[in-house]
Amino acid sequence: MSTLMQGLPPFEHAPYFNFRDPAVAGEQKAAYETARARYAGQTFPLLIGGEKVAGGGTFTVTNPATGEALWRFQQATPAQLGEAVTAANRAFETWRFSDPLQRASIFLRAAELLRARRLELNAVMSLENGKNWAEADGEIAECVDHFEVFARETLKWAEGKAVYPMPDEHVTTVYEPLGAVAVISPWNYPSAIPLGMALGALAAGNTVIWKPASETPLSSWLLIGLLHQAGLPEGCIQFLTGTDDVLGDPLVDHRDVRMVAFTGSREIGCRIYERAAKVQPGQRFLKRVIAEMGGKDPTVVCADADLDAAAAGIVASTFGYSGQKCSACSRVIAEEGVYDALLEKVKALTEGLVVGLPEHNADVGPVIHAGSAGRIREYIENGKGTARLVCGGGEVRVDGSGEAAVNYVQPTIFADVEAKDPLFQEEIFGPVLAFARARDWRHAIDLANDSDYGLTAAFYSRDPFKLAEARRLMHVGNLYLNRKCTGALSGTHAFGGYGMSGTNAKVGGPDYLFWFLQTKTVAQKY
Repeated sequence: MSTLMQGLPPFEHAPYFNFRDPAVAGEQKAAYETARARYAGQTFPLLIGGEKVAGGGTFTVTNPATGEALWRFQQATPAQLGEAVTAANRAFETWRFSDPLQRASIFLRAAELLRARRLELNAVMSLENGKNWAEADGEIAECVDHFEVFARETLKWAEGKAVYPMPDEHVTTVYEPLGAVAVISPWNYPSAIPLGMALGALAAGNTVIWKPASETPLSSWLLIGLLHQAGLPEGCIQFLTGTDDVLGDPLVDHRDVRMVAFTGSREIGCRIYERAAKVQPGQRFLKRVIAEMGGKDPTVVCADADLDAAAAGIVASTFGYSGQKCSACSRVIAEEGVYDALLEKVKALTEGLVVGLPEHNADVGPVIHAGSAGRIREYIENGKGTARLVCGGGEVRVDGSGEAAVNYVQPTIFADVEAKDPLFQEEIFGPVLAFARARDWRHAIDLANDSDYGLTAAFYSRDPFKLAEARRLMHVGNLYLNRKCTGALSGTHAFGGYGMSGTNAKVGGPDYLFWFLQTKTVAQKY
């Protein structure tokens, strides 16, 4: 253990709430009313240079489960983008020299503050993006873990690295921050993903321009408030909401943005990667980019696997949060001998899922909006002509959904899907699962690797040799043996993928802060 970290207790993951306990369930139900009473109808500002300011207009955030109007946020102007970048670089000149112990203490205090408000933030997230209790709670627990993990990583990286000595020189290798970091985040993990990227920047001594998804800004706003309450100087984070024409390309292109940390779609990630490579007039550095993108994640099931465990893992990882996870299982590749039996088990579990309101803790809630639902239904309709529909694929009605009823998509399974089928190759980002047959377990691994993506995968077998071969041959950033392919824990399952899944930055892992730092070697002759 490093010298600086010796005073910290051993790290432990935040436990999840037990919603089977009626008392806990009652508290979570009440938290929805608390969230509405506290935030509904409010208009929230931008944060620029530590000041709360209005934009050039506002937009309304709606509940994808019901269509309910929730709260309003600002539309930042082009001028305000420039002001935010300037403010971030101004704050950097102070924050870059802050004591690592100060940074770590702020993160630890924020963890304590968040523990006291977890149910409230669960409810806010559920209202904004349609997660049920367990999915929202898993994410907010991850935020607690992020605060704890990044406190420790701050101290670890502050110590630098040892070098091979020379007899007549004192030589050190130290790590210095970069500058202003643009954090651009998605709606599906509106708390944990932007927080992980922002803490990576702040822990390293950088400042942040935080641009949340327009569907879920309050889930970010509240975390920034916790950081400020914990002692973070307010100028260290600029908070900008608004349209892509103002906060998309112009933010990435800005000559004074030193780094872009992005999580989202493959299309946008590739665009950012390309645009950030262009050196703008007056720019005095090459921009650093983290681009974490999509997945087409397989579960391989061998003939000797525990089929009940595999089926349970497949259903949980496919249909949890309506399949709207980059890590979600979307392909099952099963050996011929167990294919039909596994398919029946998965079908039975899937047909037992309850589609309903997230606020009522239904198993499967809505997708994020009507446009997403329409795109998913197009895949389903096309799939009916290329594969065998096993279950789902039809209309689903949810009481209380109102005009948002169109956002609900029935959990759907296709069987006998060919390797070149879009169902097998393309990220659908919805509750759609493709089953494919494999001749044997090695063929199954080949099919699993037949993808542009390489984020997560699961492999089920009782055979130690097969498990060892899966470790060696499966081309993904996160491989899970005999467990589901979702549910990475910060500090333990460093998360990030291969190929078109992104830059493999591995948030929550031991190397993540290196992406936000530059290395300096100093040699002093005696």
